[in-house]
Amino acid sequence: MHAAIPRLRRALDSIDLPEDGPARSFTELAAEVAGMIEHRLQARYVEMAWRLPNLISELARAHADARHGARDAATLLTLAFRAADGVAYKFGYLDLSARIIDLMRVSALTAEDPLLVAAVAYVRTETFFATGDLTSALRLLMAAADVLSADLGASASSAAAYGALHMRAAVVAGRASKPDTAWEHLGEAHRAARQVPEGVYFGTAFGPASVRIHELAVAVELGDSPAAVERAAAWHPPHHLPAERRSHYYIDLARAQLRLGHHQDAYLGLEAARRVAPQHVREHPQVRQTLSALLRTHGSPDDRLLELATWARAR
Repeated sequence: MHAAIPRLRRALDSIDLPEDGPARSFTELAAEVAGMIEHRLQARYVEMAWRLPNLISELARAHADARHGARDAATLLTLAFRAADGVAYKFGYLDLSARIIDLMRVSALTAEDPLLVAAVAYVRTETFFATGDLTSALRLLMAAADVLSADLGASASSAAAYGALHMRAAVVAGRASKPDTAWEHLGEAHRAARQVPEGVYFGTAFGPASVRIHELAVAVELGDSPAAVERAAAWHPPHHLPAERRSHYYIDLARAQLRLGHHQDAYLGLEAARRVAPQHVREHPQVRQTLSALLRTHGSPDDRLLELATWARAR
């Protein structure tokens, strides 16, 4: 994984200086970008990282080629950047992630699609998570949601974009210890989710099940572990949801179980997350935090816990 990062950096360095070379048709490029989105959603980061540099360079050539529509090429480039950010952010290259998000913002504005701009705002929250600036993160998300509010019922895509912004804002508010604000945003996300089927919209999974997963995340961020476990006990994310999203659920459930002192259940939650999305779980800092806490609570941890902690590099 880490060996692919220099190639990705080189592709980004020359994004405005594309070399001469072949450029596939728009249909072929769109299919390749859709494949990158699927890899990201299913947490197949290694496969994605090695294919993205060439794809980004080819999209840069297409964007500079008058035969391709500038806005259509900019849309594909934005979505490819988003896939690249998925690699950079998940594997701790935070400065590279911030740089990619800036490139996303520029290409999304060129595409002139407000729903794509909203998707960029959703992703840009990562920058504020990294710096701890939760106030700016909430302000960004609400400004983006306000732009979409007038057209909320215009299409499933617009409702999904609006709901995803509130879903993200709920987690930000929970992390900022603002329970009333968090549940208010989650209520808006639920309202939007009732208007759309579960699906992927501009690279973001959204729908009733996705909002329910975020409901658990908010409860855990607020320290509401008993309520979080109670809500989660009778439900598990459906298999048709993307692996990355499903693994988040089990990671948060493990955090809640740990706070309640249910150590075996916490371990089982992390194992479930690993089965769903191993590449995501192995790099997740909250997984390492939970495993480190479990190791501290056991004077003689069993072999299964030790194996998981070693695999996740938590010991």
